[in-house]
Amino acid sequence: MSDDEVDYNELMQGKGFIYLEEIFEPKENSLRLLINRSRLNNDLPMVQLEFESYISYSVIDECFSYSIDNSEISKGELFRIYTKSRYLDLTKLATNEREDICPSENTFIISFPA
Repeated sequence: MSDDEVDYNELMQGKGFIYLEEIFEPKENSLRLLINRSRLNNDLPMVQLEFESYISYSVIDECFSYSIDNSEISKGELFRIYTKSRYLDLTKLATNEREDICPSENTFIISFPA
């Protein structure tokens, strides 16, 4: 890992506020997110997350992004990785649980709650 790279574990334990600055596809079926960790503290660098491929993504306004489902399983605070969620179930249904498209060991949900 280079000096410019941030460990997912570090991101998951982060506190404070984040802002989605930009989301785009640099090439077909890839995804890049630029996330500003704080507009109040310029000492924190912007985080760039890149995914070589994805099945689905969704952006929900923070006013509507809380979960009332206690069956969901996630790790992390500021950045969360879900291994069980209703959105993950929906994704599996949409792909007909095809292991060639959506291998279960590589399928997870990343959330950036406000």
